Amino acid sequence: MGNTDYQSLSELFKIFSDETRLRILVFLKDGEKTVSDISEKLETSSSAVSHQLNLLRRSKLVRPRRAGRQIFYSLDDRHVSAILSCGIEHLEEA
Repeated sequence: MGNTDYQSLSELFKIFSDETRLRILVFLKDGEKTVSDISEKLETSSSAVSHQLNLLRRSKLVRPRRAGRQIFYSLDDRHVSAILSCGIEHLEEA
């Protein structure tokens, strides 16, 4: 792995290090949700959720799907779910 690879991996883990973003990702493991769904679940403002979703989208961890006026967010691929599952499994072993 080159230095650029380490830097990219470090940036990915920084995204996972924020509790709000992590809570969003874990909530999305159950399926796609709207900003309103996420905001209600996390008991935070829609604008704060939108900001975090934007960071997650730019990091290719979530993807949007438009249906009419609604935008639904889901985990980008199975790798994101696997990373979350491995982390949860690791904590439950301790």
